[in-house]
Amino acid sequence: MALKIYNTLKRKEEEFKPLKAGKVTMYVCGPTVYDVLHVGNFRGAVFFNLVRNWLEHGGYKANFAYNYTDIDDKIINRANQEGKSAQEISAMYIREYERDFKALKLRAHDHNPRATDYIQQMIEVIKTLIDKKKAYVIGGEVFYSVDSFKEYGKLSHKNLDELQIGQRVEVDPRKKNPLDFVLWKPSKENEPSWDSPWGRGRPGWHIECSVMAKTLLGDTIDIHGGGIDLIFPHHENEVAQSEGATDKPFVRYWMHNNFVNFGDTKMSKSLGNVVTAREFLNKYNAEIFKYMMLSVHYRSPLSLADAQIQQAVAALARIYSALAAAESLIGADVKEGSLDSSFVKALKESTQQLEEAMDDDFNTPAVFAKIFDVVRAFNALLLKNPKPNPSMKAVAKAFKDWILPYGAMMSLFQESFQEFLRKLDGMLLKQKGLDVKEIEKKFNERNQARAGKDFSKADQLRQELAELGIEIQDALGGSSWQVKKG
Repeated sequence: MALKIYNTLKRKEEEFKPLKAGKVTMYVCGPTVYDVLHVGNFRGAVFFNLVRNWLEHGGYKANFAYNYTDIDDKIINRANQEGKSAQEISAMYIREYERDFKALKLRAHDHNPRATDYIQQMIEVIKTLIDKKKAYVIGGEVFYSVDSFKEYGKLSHKNLDELQIGQRVEVDPRKKNPLDFVLWKPSKENEPSWDSPWGRGRPGWHIECSVMAKTLLGDTIDIHGGGIDLIFPHHENEVAQSEGATDKPFVRYWMHNNFVNFGDTKMSKSLGNVVTAREFLNKYNAEIFKYMMLSVHYRSPLSLADAQIQQAVAALARIYSALAAAESLIGADVKEGSLDSSFVKALKESTQQLEEAMDDDFNTPAVFAKIFDVVRAFNALLLKNPKPNPSMKAVAKAFKDWILPYGAMMSLFQESFQEFLRKLDGMLLKQKGLDVKEIEKKFNERNQARAGKDFSKADQLRQELAELGIEIQDALGGSSWQVKKG
């Protein structure tokens, strides 16, 4: 594996070399659990699932942590609004997140740490920072001193002057530097709190991830991921406090996925265009969601506009239709013969190019292009050989055996092929306001007219169905219909 990763820290692609040969440590910032998560929250979950799977494909043993921030102002505010405890709110929305995660059929992480389970470790790291003059205490509140870390700003590539000019919030006059950030804060009445050397209180957000990563994966981790909105201040502050405490590099490769937009508009609560992952999955389905998340390079913005959704539906229908045809051929009552030489060549070339694309900073659009090259080669042979024969049975098996493992790395193409195609048709009929019984009725009338050689009526019914967006395929094994896709 000659994997190259774009490292946010260096602003360039670098050859991936883990700290320990054959092993990879990964930490990705997970959700703050105060609400059902929106589609943008799951872009990282889908993408970094693929990263871990590809590393394992390359022979690495991955150790992957994806955390829950279960103590935060947003959680406390939600608890106060609903008359519940912060613990009840965070536990409820962890369950809701895990319900959506399960619906997406992504692989489980090795660790899902909750911040509140690591309070004592956070206190120990904060004490270390105070002892090393990297942090200071004022009235039971502990601040990190950014001036004590000469490389502050190295991840976001901004200097202190630029960052100070960019400050928009009212600055706490007690701070030595306006950019100094909270490591520990006193809790207000009826808020969750823990004993500490500085009084009852709770940790700041940034220290939580640093400590969970350090405790589970070590002082230096190979890959740290998250959305680009986390680069500053969250990840910048993680670097400062982690390296300030250990005097070791915190992360070797920083990876950041871009935003999810609707058309040209960024999704935001202020604009009222936030769509939860659950809403999307209920309206469409998990395969469409995962395909869309990976159809665009992870460092590029992703649009969930209707046009892109329809493109995803058409793409998935094409792949699943080819897989369904392959499955039918594999089950045909003929012996398996020798593989077509042109198909062997297509598989060999596509394998090399697909793996090169993945090794080039996870270029998933190029990966899908290679998958469609193989689908095209399979369909071309199918068109030449409409009846099952030994060679096509071998081609079908080779096609299925090639595509499914690559699909599994992306958590795609693992559904029952015919059932998924029926789901797509049902979804599209619902969107069009069409009744499947009415479609079946017209389809059967058309078949009866065709069988009775009333071709004029058959053509008329076919045209009526076409105007409704229904395509008919006539083959040796009989006729079938599907909703036009794309």
